[in-house]
Amino acid sequence: MSLTHPLTLTQYLIEQRRRFPGASGALNALILDVALACKAIARTVAFGRLAPGLDQVGGQRNVQGEVQQPLDVLSNEVFLRRTEWAGHLAGMASEEMAEPYQIPQAWPRGKYLLVFDPLDGSSNIDVNLTVGSIFSILRAPAGVTAGERDVDEADFLQPGAAQVAAGYALYGPSTMFILSVGNGVVGFTLDPNLGEFMLTHPQLQVPEHTREFAINASNSRFWEPPVKRYVDECLAGAAGARGSDFNMRWIASMVAEAHRILMRGGVFLYPRDTRDASRPGRLRLLYEANPIGFIIEQAGGRASTGRHPLLGVRPTALHQRIGLVFGSRAEVERIERYHHEPVSRSDLNPLFTERSLFRD
Repeated sequence: MSLTHPLTLTQYLIEQRRRFPGASGALNALILDVALACKAIARTVAFGRLAPGLDQVGGQRNVQGEVQQPLDVLSNEVFLRRTEWAGHLAGMASEEMAEPYQIPQAWPRGKYLLVFDPLDGSSNIDVNLTVGSIFSILRAPAGVTAGERDVDEADFLQPGAAQVAAGYALYGPSTMFILSVGNGVVGFTLDPNLGEFMLTHPQLQVPEHTREFAINASNSRFWEPPVKRYVDECLAGAAGARGSDFNMRWIASMVAEAHRILMRGGVFLYPRDTRDASRPGRLRLLYEANPIGFIIEQAGGRASTGRHPLLGVRPTALHQRIGLVFGSRAEVERIERYHHEPVSRSDLNPLFTERSLFRD
């Protein structure tokens, strides 16, 4: 169909299912349940401080040690209630919950696992900036789907390449739903009149080259030399080694960063740093890095730890953190190459060395 008569999300999923005549339709139904959860969260986010119930939840620390915003708690509850009942899931895991979520005995179990960050970038809510939800769908082990045992943490510890589907919802000036079922990436826009997600971006592709990068420069004193080298070269502009002027962005919402890169190219860096030796990165592998990495790679980009392909990493813990670099393929490959090359101190920009404007 043309954009004047676009497919709904339901119609798109039906078309995708026709590629697999033996499919049960459970994956389609699960994705539609997730989309419904995202619609409900979008509506709550749109009310801002006017949303009912915000004064009754939040304020606790989650398993990450972060103070939960009221909308974090409400969004997590929406995901659970909208997806647990239909018999498509064997269990769930969320950034906001310490342990895997067991499907209540009242509901049948299915063959999939759902992993999600119910509200990414929630610290932006107070200043009315873009936030979103991220989700990943995995296959559950046979013993769980057969009801022989409850789901446990080990069942979720699958590499990103094993994802069946992944996506995110963006709650901005318009609400969008970005999805990959392993056959490229498509984008839907919520029609507020119909209450339906309509296909508006049928073949999303990350441009291979870019002049835009996103990184939190306040962490520069903790960056490893290859990251400093890359940023220094971008900041040097046309007079430097890259021969081009680059723009630097930072929104502090990974969904918003990923969406900008998906739409117009760029590279995002939240790399491993030297701040805390016990944490090899800041972003969560299962809830954030893997689903975003899956989408970016399905759109022709590249996702990496900075050293190695991200989707090949086998998780070791439910809330494992990792360094992440993703975006335009040529830039990510350059950063990976820098990690395997020696960097001399003379190559570093004095703005980001130990004697710098950003350190005493």
